[in-house]
Amino acid sequence: MLKTILLAENGLDKLIKIMHDRNQLDLVRYKKQVREIVETVQAKGDKALLAYTHKFDKIKFKIEQLPVSQLEITEALQFVDQKYLEALKEAADNIKKFHSKQKINSWQQGDRPGVIVGQKHLALEKVGIYVPGGRAAYPSSVLMTALPAKVAGVEEIIMVTPPGLDGKIDPTILAAAHLAGVDRIFKIGGAQAVAALAYGTNTIAKVDKIVGPGNIYVSLAKQMVFGQVDIDMIAGPSEILVIADQNADPKYVAADLLSQAEHDPLAASVLITPSVKLAKAVELQIEKQISTLSRKDIIEESLTKQGLIIISQDLKEAVSTANLIAPEHLVLTVAEPFNWLSEIKHAGSIFLGAYSPEPLGDYLAGPNHVLPTNGSARYFSPLGLQDFMKTSSFIYYNKAALAKVKDQVVTLAEREGLTAHANAIAVRFADQAGEQND
Repeated sequence: MLKTILLAENGLDKLIKIMHDRNQLDLVRYKKQVREIVETVQAKGDKALLAYTHKFDKIKFKIEQLPVSQLEITEALQFVDQKYLEALKEAADNIKKFHSKQKINSWQQGDRPGVIVGQKHLALEKVGIYVPGGRAAYPSSVLMTALPAKVAGVEEIIMVTPPGLDGKIDPTILAAAHLAGVDRIFKIGGAQAVAALAYGTNTIAKVDKIVGPGNIYVSLAKQMVFGQVDIDMIAGPSEILVIADQNADPKYVAADLLSQAEHDPLAASVLITPSVKLAKAVELQIEKQISTLSRKDIIEESLTKQGLIIISQDLKEAVSTANLIAPEHLVLTVAEPFNWLSEIKHAGSIFLGAYSPEPLGDYLAGPNHVLPTNGSARYFSPLGLQDFMKTSSFIYYNKAALAKVKDQVVTLAEREGLTAHANAIAVRFADQAGEQND
């Protein structure tokens, strides 16, 4: 099912091709549809949202209201079993603790007489979070997007998520939203939801930033409204890269690869190992474990088209290859994984050792699971507290301090031909110059 190749025999080229080809969608048609949706919502507001919700979500009866009521939330909390709620609470506590460590303090310094400079860090006022829904429910995405915003101090968190065929939101999503402190929830999804958050309607307030994963329509809509609002990132198909040594348990490695493959036929599951023996054992374990899994068809398609086992010369070569790929999830199933941590330069999230499987990060450990994909871990970071903050710098000079540097500022401004800039400095000392001339 998975292709096995040697890294020395163009293995890296084949891996790069797999990662590249799965993103080569014909976007022209999608972009045209998305632009039409965004422009219609911008022009017609709530009326367009209701029409698109019925059209795309195939709701069986007409809904008149997009907001989720408090009664619906209360009923959802009663419907969700206590064991699940306790698991959500444990995850929420870990996520809050982790993101609290990311706080950045405002600062100022006054190491020159009459001069104070500094930075102040402020939370965004309104944030929109997109949560996939409809036929599948992802309460973990609610926690991962809403809780960092809450910890940052965002004043209002607005959540959009598509309803099911019955026009309702999955109770587990509503329970997670309640737990995370989401302020308002709306039954809309797709590009139309992104447009509503970006431009506002009579019902939905315009936000400052939109975060959260979604399908191709959601991603293109986010890309389209960027500049009108900020966004987190444009996420592509998911990926996992496992580096394993000869002592790794093939059962664990196979399970990790399978866990990511069930997301999507375009999800990439890759193993790099110096051990041919382990590679063969992992293949056998995949065949054994896949028969018991609910999304077998998706997994088989994903592994057949995007899966790969690469045989490297050693772990050092495996790590250097991982750095070239910059995977979303990187699992180090090796002896002494912390010895290799400093060698990892590019990865969204790093999982260390045999007992730190990727789903632990998806749900409970605390670090965010909204991660850069498609090699963008070279320059993007996981969603975090900083995504819900902005920074303003400030400057204070008294007259004596400005007098000491006025000539330098005027010189720099005049060299750039900006005489009004120079004048803004000089005018403050014009009277003083006149007095000296008198």
